[in-house]
Amino acid sequence: MKSFVLTGLNQMEMRDVPMPEIKSPADVLLKISAVGVCGSDIHYYKTGRIGSQVVQYPFTVGHESAAFVEKTGPAVKKVSPGTLVAVEPAMSCGRCDQCLANRPHTCRSLRFLGCPGQAEGCLCEYIVMPEECCVPVAEKITAGEAALSEPLAIGYYAAQNARPLKGADIAILGCGPIGLSVMICAEAMGAGRIFATDPIPERLAVAGRNGACWTGSPCECDVVEKIARAAPRLMDVVFECCGQQEAIDQAVDLLKPGGTLMLVGIPETDRVSLVIDKTRRKEICIRNVRRQHGCLHPALALMGQGRLKPGFMITHRFPFAKTREAFDLVGAYAGGVVKAMIDFAA
Repeated sequence: MKSFVLTGLNQMEMRDVPMPEIKSPADVLLKISAVGVCGSDIHYYKTGRIGSQVVQYPFTVGHESAAFVEKTGPAVKKVSPGTLVAVEPAMSCGRCDQCLANRPHTCRSLRFLGCPGQAEGCLCEYIVMPEECCVPVAEKITAGEAALSEPLAIGYYAAQNARPLKGADIAILGCGPIGLSVMICAEAMGAGRIFATDPIPERLAVAGRNGACWTGSPCECDVVEKIARAAPRLMDVVFECCGQQEAIDQAVDLLKPGGTLMLVGIPETDRVSLVIDKTRRKEICIRNVRRQHGCLHPALALMGQGRLKPGFMITHRFPFAKTREAFDLVGAYAGGVVKAMIDFAA
């Protein structure tokens, strides 16, 4: 089968690799239909690492995917050949202290698609996954939308764990797919006014059309001053979704005393800092978001009901053969890209 593999910094190529095989009775052979290009994929493409996770070449990335069931192991009961499924990329052991404490997303032996040292990714024609990672989707959900359910579940998890959002004023710093996922999930949970920032005009326009009451670029104005003028009591919750030190500083300034800072973005640097005087005096609650936990099913259910509609995030589509072009586009933030989707049927 064909697979796109990273071969060096800013280098990737299509290669022939062995076809995966069902080895466990609960395994499912999946034929990939759509893969979303994620910011973490770009980290690996451009820098070869995220923190301590360092790529050993060659390596296949990709974890946002939808696929059709090709074949199942004898113990599989919930899916059958031909079923379109959203793929949960995290495979927990179910035995460690974290799993037993109902924290499978921080499993001590977690295997995650496209994560160096854990599991090869899904930018290939076929993969094998445990049945529990294959979630059937409603008939009206397309493969591209099903692939979006992975970042959408992260947005749902972040919004769910912030604090009760009903009526809350919130800011979202960074309007990429994760920030936009947070935005539509927070809106569905009853958030009040939503303020959004991003340096890319096209992303601000997308945010403005899909829930934000105010948008602004930190490159063009003092976003803290502008938001504070519109909301003098400041924000109940700020979601930092871009992994930038500047945004973390803005978040602290934007929060009211007792507010909550949700750190969702992945920084490219090893360290970030806080102005502790402001953070302490405001008694700001800081919470990190580690992917998601148990939110893929509810996100897909809301998509099936039409209450969450993330399809607007797909701004570019590429056939599998042009995967490298998709990575270069996303890596350069070019063409107003929000989400580039690799369409295997194209």
